[in-house]
Amino acid sequence: MFEYMGDRISKAIKNIRGMGTITEENISDAMREIRLALLEADVNYQVVKEFVAQVKEKALGLDVGKSLKPDELFIKLVKDELVDLLGGEYEPLKVNKGTTIVMLCGLQGSGKTTSAGKLANYVRKRFSKHPLLVACDIYRPAAIDQLIEIGKSLNIPVFTKGKISPIKIIRESLDYARDNNLDYIIIDTAGRLQIDDDLMHELTDISTNFNIDETLLVIDAMMGQDAIHVITGFHEKLNLTGTILTKLDGNTKGGVALSVKHLTHIPIKFVGDSEKMDGLREFYPDRMAERILDMGDILGIAEKVEGLISEEDAKDQMSKMKKGKYDLEDFLMNIRQIKKLGPLENILKMLPGARKMGLNEIHIDPKEMAHIEAIISSMTKKERRNPEILKASRKQRIAKGSGRSVEEVNRLLKQFESMNEMMKKFSSGNMKLPF
Repeated sequence: MFEYMGDRISKAIKNIRGMGTITEENISDAMREIRLALLEADVNYQVVKEFVAQVKEKALGLDVGKSLKPDELFIKLVKDELVDLLGGEYEPLKVNKGTTIVMLCGLQGSGKTTSAGKLANYVRKRFSKHPLLVACDIYRPAAIDQLIEIGKSLNIPVFTKGKISPIKIIRESLDYARDNNLDYIIIDTAGRLQIDDDLMHELTDISTNFNIDETLLVIDAMMGQDAIHVITGFHEKLNLTGTILTKLDGNTKGGVALSVKHLTHIPIKFVGDSEKMDGLREFYPDRMAERILDMGDILGIAEKVEGLISEEDAKDQMSKMKKGKYDLEDFLMNIRQIKKLGPLENILKMLPGARKMGLNEIHIDPKEMAHIEAIISSMTKKERRNPEILKASRKQRIAKGSGRSVEEVNRLLKQFESMNEMMKKFSSGNMKLPF
């Protein structure tokens, strides 16, 4: 998402490098490129028009000092305006000390039921809350069964009473939550193929009868600019507190994210970036702007890693790297940690300058990772800690045990040795990182 648009914007900014001042003449080409990049990313025309006018006006008023370069000032201005367009400040999810009630709504196929599970998983991990999923989509075939399966996979309770009145289901679910010390209620409501009176009447009934803390609209980002009309339609009846944009890991152009807050004044609170139950991310406008401009998202990487490896373990591994004592036992542990982060290429894309270095083009076959894990797992602990003892007979045993060839075992050992040497150079300061 946003890669093509980000590349176009970065290329446009490069064109004013080396110039002593910012003038209307030397930024005109850059502004035209930025305008086209935003329109091609399916950003609303009015939004593009206002954005370009704002950037141009502020750029021409910039005071370029001796210590500052015009392109650096210009890219900072573009980033600041993107942040403002995306919503400015981060809007956190409401989490009460006591019970919190969240209602998810949206059209059919937007990913609402899956998002309910992801949100429950998020509040449990992030705030140590005890969530309850409430099945109120009584119309779509298998919707209740889908929510029950999601609940089972996460070990999170699901309250259902079958196909009776949603008002009655919610009322009984609140009693159940109180009796079972569950304090974060997530209501999965019914969807329709389009906004209609029956759908809105049911949702407004729920909103009127219960003290809802958050009303979140789940929107499929692949809808493009039609999403704006959907958000406006729901907001007129429900007073939405935020949106969840789903499927941002797909082939969406992402332009809707740049239009939502500006046109509807409703913040994006989360984005869905994978189909897994941990694939829900808080929406930070500044981080998103930095990723669009290929500045990376180091804080995002840190959040993904947080909880997988302790600070003590990280320091211990760094010490081993410096001393050249990082072994295959450590490597195996790291492989298993990386697997929990999701596809490795998604992490590489979050590094500063990833697109410039071509990291966004890399595809890492999960089967290759599985083969490496199988080979190392077939070694004894002594062999993993002392790879130098691996002679022909041991390699044959490892190859047989892992179902791989001796050539693959040799290739892995050679690659590990090269990696170890490189890590020692990085740790000693003899080699600089490429960004």
